[in-house]
Amino acid sequence: MKKIAIIGAGIAGLSAGCYAQMDGFETEIFELHNNPGGLCTSWKRKDYTIDGCIHHLPGASPSSKLHTMWKELGAIEDGRILFDSILRRTIDSGGNELNFYTDLVRLKEHLMEISPADKAVIDQYLTAARKFTKFELLAMVAGKGKERFSMIPHLPKIMKWGPISLEQFASRFKNSFLQKAFPTAQYDFQGIPMMIHLSFLAGCSIRSMGWPVGGSLAFSKRIAKRYEELGGKIHYRSKVKGIVVKNDRAVGLILEDGTKADADIVVSAADGYSTIYEMLNGKYRDDLIDEYYANPPDEQEMNAYVSLGVDLPLIDLPHGVTWLMDKKLELSDRNYQKMDLEVFNSKTEMVPEGKSVVRIPFTASYSYWKKLSNDRELYVDQKGEIAEKVIERLDGLISGIKEKVEVVDVSTPITTERFTGNFHGMQVWTPRSKPGRIMSKGLSKTLPELRDFYMVGQWAQGLIGIATAAVQGKKLVQKLKKR
Repeated sequence: MKKIAIIGAGIAGLSAGCYAQMDGFETEIFELHNNPGGLCTSWKRKDYTIDGCIHHLPGASPSSKLHTMWKELGAIEDGRILFDSILRRTIDSGGNELNFYTDLVRLKEHLMEISPADKAVIDQYLTAARKFTKFELLAMVAGKGKERFSMIPHLPKIMKWGPISLEQFASRFKNSFLQKAFPTAQYDFQGIPMMIHLSFLAGCSIRSMGWPVGGSLAFSKRIAKRYEELGGKIHYRSKVKGIVVKNDRAVGLILEDGTKADADIVVSAADGYSTIYEMLNGKYRDDLIDEYYANPPDEQEMNAYVSLGVDLPLIDLPHGVTWLMDKKLELSDRNYQKMDLEVFNSKTEMVPEGKSVVRIPFTASYSYWKKLSNDRELYVDQKGEIAEKVIERLDGLISGIKEKVEVVDVSTPITTERFTGNFHGMQVWTPRSKPGRIMSKGLSKTLPELRDFYMVGQWAQGLIGIATAAVQGKKLVQKLKKR
């Protein structure tokens, strides 16, 4: 029986561990934190649970091709998935409102109520959405050869909508409100392809995408429980200092406290930079890897949050809300013309009855917050100032919320870096050169000249998403089984 040492109990590491145990390997996972999940996590503040990860879970229903994987991993409890009737609501200060209903018939009616003159564009949009309900884009991209082959009949639809951004499509509307509101359909990102939005809208409409009750940490803990039931062992608070290499072959780990763990195979599901340049001292890399980590973006969307625990039920709000503000909001080193909200009320089982968490993401500069963090008092003061500004402005949207705030939590890129070890507190980004390599080979699934070593997770594949991470863990074990 071969032994595998896995670094990191995030979704990719847990998935690899579970499938390895199922296939007869002996495994141990070494995790620096005191909880599983990595970025797929939540945390408590008094009575409120603040969620840090899942927006939409692919594979939420039995009709989805990814559902079997989640059941094998113990991640999904029957009947414990929420399905939103509204993907996102966008409103402006003039009282205009756009609801991205997941019922496509209702969505068309709603859009026609807003702008009958845009019937041709609305028909084009809804026709595309219905076509995307016929296949699962993520399942096909992340799947094996058979699933990828099944993409061929759908390639014309995918290729048609891939190059068109939400902003570009919005420009086709005659209605000025739709021109402004439509680009907010999918998170707070610029230039999102219509292909991505259509796959999410279609997935929500057929309920292949949902949200697990209890949130991200509960989701991760269920997979960790499954892993331990399969005979695996997780060592928490066990930071890996180095990967032991003999004759260009990974043979084990050494922990920060000096403990050694021998292994036949080493799998890193940890941060890419830490793995390659610290645990392996930068000895195994290529030019693309060097270029990638030498040129990180300073800013990234949704890498900082203000989270508020409020004594309000907020049952009239959908999970996703975008407010197009008439006045700019200045936060630290940036100005914002819109505010995005993630609303968690009692149906999520993350707050007591009658209360809610409102989470507001914003784009943050790593260098700005890193410099501030060198002065603890200044760092804390700046977080407090940002929270005050957000609460004051939010009161203009949700009247009276200012007096109902019971918990304030502000996370920055430094927070993520400290708790997860992620390079600059970021998620993976698209490299400046050879972006096509990611789709075909990933970024660093293996390293040059190093045997019996593999990587899984976003830094290996070069793609974000917990379903992508879990699929990687499964596919790696399938590969190891064939060796």
